[in-house]
Amino acid sequence: ESWSPEQISGRLKKEHPDMYVSHEAIYHYIYSLDGAQRKELISLLARSHKTRKRKYTNKTGPKTKILNRIGIEERPSIVNERKEPGHWETDTMVCKSNVPAINTTVERVARFAIISKLNRKNAYNKARSLIDRFSQINRELRRSITYDNGTENAGHTMVNHSLGTKSYFAHPYHSWERGSNENINGLIRRFIPKKTDLQSVTEEQLAEIEYKLNNRPRKCLNYHTPFEVASSLNFFKL
Repeated sequence: ESWSPEQISGRLKKEHPDMYVSHEAIYHYIYSLDGAQRKELISLLARSHKTRKRKYTNKTGPKTKILNRIGIEERPSIVNERKEPGHWETDTMVCKSNVPAINTTVERVARFAIISKLNRKNAYNKARSLIDRFSQINRELRRSITYDNGTENAGHTMVNHSLGTKSYFAHPYHSWERGSNENINGLIRRFIPKKTDLQSVTEEQLAEIEYKLNNRPRKCLNYHTPFEVASSLNFFKL
């Protein structure tokens, strides 16, 4: 069902305490194997890494030319601490040709994800996609959106005007500043590998992936699902 070892372990402990097994035991078993069985089980992990070590870059780059850009350092601390729902992160996933693209957006408290297809990767299509999808979210739960510095995010003021959001921008090459979004992108890549021609990916497929990710238990949510948390916070218009 595309659940991680932590999700399996956490939900199992919640629903069947007498059958509990730790996620470390699951990982240890998988990585202790050899040959074809090891390869098969690693391929079932969310990112299929041969090791579990994460790598980050200290690379810095030139300043962005996006107009009316407000840096993430000015984002209120209540957003950084995930103490208030309604603050989102967004990104654009591309294939080799950059046409089309996939827009991914995730809420920082509930980890609720929105996934949409863009026929072309540009500022207008990105803004229209956000506006269309956020029309299903209650206004008080669309407080801010944090972007990266891609030119497709130049329409952020159009989004703010339509939705009543505020926009913030991460530092160039600091993907960890949008950690929730990066995590979701990694999970989506399990269903849509990097070499996939996005022209062949349908809206129906993206809707199915979105449904699966929003209905998987998350360790950071005490093994509730993003949909359960979002519903409890009245995210959705009736």
